[in-house]
Amino acid sequence: MNVELDINGLSYIATFPDKDIRDLHLPLLRMLTEFQRRKKQRLIVFLAAPPGIGKSTLTSFWQILSRQDMALKDLQGLPMDGFHRYNSYLDEHNLRARKGAPETFDLGLLKDYIATLQQPEARWPAYDRNLHDPLHNAIEVTSPILVIEGNWLLLKEPGWQELITLCDYSIFITSPIENLKQRLIERKMKGGLSYQDAENFFETSDALNVQRVLNHSQKADMTLMMLPDGSYTTVDINILD
Repeated sequence: MNVELDINGLSYIATFPDKDIRDLHLPLLRMLTEFQRRKKQRLIVFLAAPPGIGKSTLTSFWQILSRQDMALKDLQGLPMDGFHRYNSYLDEHNLRARKGAPETFDLGLLKDYIATLQQPEARWPAYDRNLHDPLHNAIEVTSPILVIEGNWLLLKEPGWQELITLCDYSIFITSPIENLKQRLIERKMKGGLSYQDAENFFETSDALNVQRVLNHSQKADMTLMMLPDGSYTTVDINILD
């Protein structure tokens, strides 16, 4: 299936194999729908993965699928990007060069927002790609299934490791770092960097974050692996009863 998606203000066509849709994506959405019906309140799902996996793309696709089938509950993606510290804070604490690392996010604020998600008029922050700073309460939370997506949601480090208690179901996507390197380099080149500058950025920044996510994340209820062609295979799954 080819779908047109808008990710961070950029529109492009994403392709999802029909086999993945039939054997993975739709069964997952059906399971989450049934779980939400039994819970009778919003279902909080964590989607964690290293940079380059395409978490926002996948979440946007799930949102489209959920709205194409009347038997499925509506799903909404909530990005973690809105919890970046303001650049003024990063500059004050000499963290600007490490932006995107766990210590450059406001973990306390993230926990506070998650705690409000069951409220009827809940809101969620967004990240302004023009200002390069967060905008609080920018997103209206409307759906019964909420997928919070980010790099560090399952990080097994002090402070972060308690986050998992705030979700109903967790999903982790892994991939060899070699597969992610080219994807991340191409992403930077689309932003205007030369190949050499994009590769240097990967070696000095992205690679460190990828390794930290892959090596220091807690076990999720479902683990997927992204293959070189962008399709997925299931590594491990805890079926919701």
